[in-house]
Amino acid sequence: MLSSIQNPRILLRHCRHSKPHNHHRPKSFHVTSQIQTIQKSILSREKTTRQYAEEFLTRIRLTDPHLKSFLHVSETVLNEADEIDRKIDRNENVGPLAGVFVAVKDNICTADMPSTAGSRLLENYRPPYDATAVRKVKECGGIVVGKTNLDEFGMGSTTEGSAYQVTANPWDLECVPGGSSGGSAAAVSARQCVVSLGSDTGGSVRQPASFCGVVGLKPTYGRVSRYGLVAYASSLDVIGCFGSSVADAGILLQTICGHDKLDATSSKREVNNFTPQFIAKDYFNSQPLKGLRVGVIRETLGDGVDKEVVSSIRGAISHLEELGSTVTEVSLPSFSLGLPAYYVLASSESSSNLSRYDGIRYGNQIDSDELSSLYGGSRANGFGPEVKRRILMGTYALSAGYYDAYYKRAQQVRTVVQKSFKTALDEHDILISPAAPSAAYKIGEKKNDPLAMYAGDIMTVNVNLAGLPALVLPCGFVQNGTSKLPVGFQIIGAAFDEEKLLRVGHIFEQTLQGCSFIPPLIADEFKC
Repeated sequence: MLSSIQNPRILLRHCRHSKPHNHHRPKSFHVTSQIQTIQKSILSREKTTRQYAEEFLTRIRLTDPHLKSFLHVSETVLNEADEIDRKIDRNENVGPLAGVFVAVKDNICTADMPSTAGSRLLENYRPPYDATAVRKVKECGGIVVGKTNLDEFGMGSTTEGSAYQVTANPWDLECVPGGSSGGSAAAVSARQCVVSLGSDTGGSVRQPASFCGVVGLKPTYGRVSRYGLVAYASSLDVIGCFGSSVADAGILLQTICGHDKLDATSSKREVNNFTPQFIAKDYFNSQPLKGLRVGVIRETLGDGVDKEVVSSIRGAISHLEELGSTVTEVSLPSFSLGLPAYYVLASSESSSNLSRYDGIRYGNQIDSDELSSLYGGSRANGFGPEVKRRILMGTYALSAGYYDAYYKRAQQVRTVVQKSFKTALDEHDILISPAAPSAAYKIGEKKNDPLAMYAGDIMTVNVNLAGLPALVLPCGFVQNGTSKLPVGFQIIGAAFDEEKLLRVGHIFEQTLQGCSFIPPLIADEFKC
């Protein structure tokens, strides 16, 4: 039994950011890749895939009444696990994700499970096809364990905007897990699955990764096919990855990225194999990041950012310097302009994309004899308050007389943001910042204050406007009453430079001392 469920405020070891002396350093340190562990175990027949499946399903059964990460759990998990075991017995190729249990955000289409996008309008909707990312996961042997909760249509930063339930943070059940991919982040954090897929329009993978103490990876726009992703803002949406280690997030990305003829925006750029760098090494006897030029975005460590968050980020900066990096401050004067520009553009695109949900083409419909009342009634009953708010904002921004003042100007700001990032990345290999201005906050704290919720996205939205890749990984904790909450920092790279981000992130996590990112909910089980 997971006895810590009854006491979710168990204190964990906190991060020590002082520079350790060489004689205090262990000879080796390794953050375990669950994917590599499972693969080794099932291929050597040390453990069967079915045994792993039963363990994950048991953990979901015990923890999900408290977390509410999942909207739907697959009924075919054990059968799929048995099929993998049979293939291993026959010495057949089972794929790089064989035995890996993958959760999928419920705005990514799955043919054999509901895909509701967290909305009553799509309640019980079952797509006739898998999203390309899901199809690739299955082709590589991955087992989709279920569909995770989200803010309706991806519009929110807390997962309180779901039409079905509110997901809790595994570190403190009274706190939000972030959003909109809060269910996917919480599921990985609580080890209800190995890895998960989310979507990121303005930070919806990276912010919940920070809140839940897991790794979150937002790829370059076009790196992963959007086919089968329920559209929110098409020029910003990307499918991203969650894992409990950088290696797991990277292996999942390797599986799902690449050109897709079904998505005209997917890139034809060749994808390198970046998984060999995840082989365990001893990084303590050298400076593995020597020569790396790191730029700290000055505007992200000033007013409005929690002091303990700033302290954790500065600790991460010191650690990068220990590893041989050269760290300097860089100013992006346009950084603060990204937030209002993002909300104008995202809302405008959502008002267009969501027009299809009228009760006739898509979505549940009400009974009505009049076409106009059928449209209006179906949308009024099906959409939640935040979705309605963003549709109205977007429609207003696109309306005659306001287009130039809002939408056109926001596009101009987007160009300025893209240029400022390019200039900074011409002089630096990576840029770093907090992933969010605070750690997770209490459920309900910002639910009725949308502007405060929007302001929480300030660290992440610029990356989407610029179409760049970014990696978030945990680096420390902040005090939250009698417990601690994790803090993540964001590494931003040039377009299609995911390999570099993963290398830096992997070395960072392998050498970070004194931290354990196993949440209290399951700490006893993992003997943290």
